[in-house]
Amino acid sequence: MCNTAKIVFIGAGSASFGLTLFRDMFFAENLRGSTVVLVDTDPVALARMAALGRLLAAKAGVDVTIETTTDRRAALPGATHVLNATAIDRMRLWRHDYEIPKKHGIRQTLGENGGPGGLFFTMRTLPMVFDFVHDVEELCPDALFVNFSNPESRIVMALGKYAKVRVVGLCEGIFGARSQVAHILERPEATIDVWGAGLNHFQWLLDIRDHATGADLYPLLREKEATHDPAFIPLDRTLFRAFGLWPTCGDSHTGEFLAYGWEADGGEDVGYDFAGDARMREEFRAQVDGVLAGTGEMPDWWTMPSGERGAAVIAATLHNERRVIESGVVYNRGAVPNLPADLAVEVPIVADAAGIHPVSLGPLPDPIAKLLAVQASVQQLAVEAAVHASKELALEALLIDPVVASTAAAKAVLDELWEIDRPYIRACV
Repeated sequence: MCNTAKIVFIGAGSASFGLTLFRDMFFAENLRGSTVVLVDTDPVALARMAALGRLLAAKAGVDVTIETTTDRRAALPGATHVLNATAIDRMRLWRHDYEIPKKHGIRQTLGENGGPGGLFFTMRTLPMVFDFVHDVEELCPDALFVNFSNPESRIVMALGKYAKVRVVGLCEGIFGARSQVAHILERPEATIDVWGAGLNHFQWLLDIRDHATGADLYPLLREKEATHDPAFIPLDRTLFRAFGLWPTCGDSHTGEFLAYGWEADGGEDVGYDFAGDARMREEFRAQVDGVLAGTGEMPDWWTMPSGERGAAVIAATLHNERRVIESGVVYNRGAVPNLPADLAVEVPIVADAAGIHPVSLGPLPDPIAKLLAVQASVQQLAVEAAVHASKELALEALLIDPVVASTAAAKAVLDELWEIDRPYIRACV
């Protein structure tokens, strides 16, 4: 068995995500001797991340080769793993996804993975991802395609149905849920184990247990949650009290899928902090440039594992380590038996040299499955609209979405966002 990887990282110009991956590859996992090919359309961002990767690899004393290219197809031959962390003009188009529906009276918490925003994120993203995957099918058909990009559920569903690649999506949402539970329980996160199943950003914790003893922590959580600060994630806690299990991964994400999700913002259309995001990105780029120039000190946390699982999946599949990964987005095929088979679900996975193996935790409680089934239908129609570039199917996806409460608004939003995203919408199959 080959024990060195060729990892092709598409979208490597992303400074924050690139740093996260480097931290885990160099300071948490054994990927010595491997080659990492960074791919991005922005040569300046690409050069910055290559320099950062080489600096961190040297600090870790890890023998890896870091290459760069703006030519994706040139990078792919021989790849064992292909990572995707891309988005098209992310902040500008996401802002349209949020503000145009808001103008027409549609309330979205984020406008990213659900509602009209989630639809158009899907419409413009899937053609690009299928371009990547068609190249993988041709040039490195045995590679594992690891997706980090949103909308995770819809990307993995589309590839499961229409592509011939091995694919898994990874998201840190379950760790956010564990953090929330730990906050209420007033315990360190590392002392808590969680097991969840459901949809990406809409998982439900089926088990919450003490890491050392295996004791069920749900009774204590219910006791402490009842008197906890009511301002802390009120929507998720309303669902917890109604359905009996803890949902992931925070009010803004959960609220994307629900007609009453806007209540998470106290009835105000707050949305994403685009200005704050731009400010943090600029500050982080300046920090990276300072470290690379030798005028700034490298923060200690840059040399510590991030806790994400991308590098863990690579190492497990490379070295046949048969590792349990807390959560992965996979094509269902019965992993959650009371959700449709042709859907992407998020469940625990086992990774080894044979690939990615979903771990079924059995059926979800019936009321939760029925709640998720509504969103499942929305996601299925959105994927069909995107892969067939169908405006008719896109309208149907809007009209069954619980976030959309007006046919007139649905049609107006469809027309406006379709024109904005027209350059990116095209049939994938």
